[in-house]
Amino acid sequence: MTRSIKAVFDGTTLRPDEPLELPPNTRVRLTIESLATPTPGGSFLRTARSLALEGPRDWSSHLEAYLYGEKADSER
Repeated sequence: MTRSIKAVFDGTTLRPDEPLELPPNTRVRLTIESLATPTPGGSFLRTARSLALEGPRDWSSHLEAYLYGEKADSER
């Protein structure tokens, strides 16, 4: 059986990101491929900017109207 999984090395031990369905003491062969470390913080904004969404500039001030179709206070 061949399976590719991701794991984290804590300086002593490799810790898989998901459970392994292996009996204890099963011998395995490891091939190590370093993955890019995600940069903490800012990733949501980077993703949002990459979507290049367009819309009205007043979304934040008229959120209820855009979400629920309600008229703004100034239009009532």
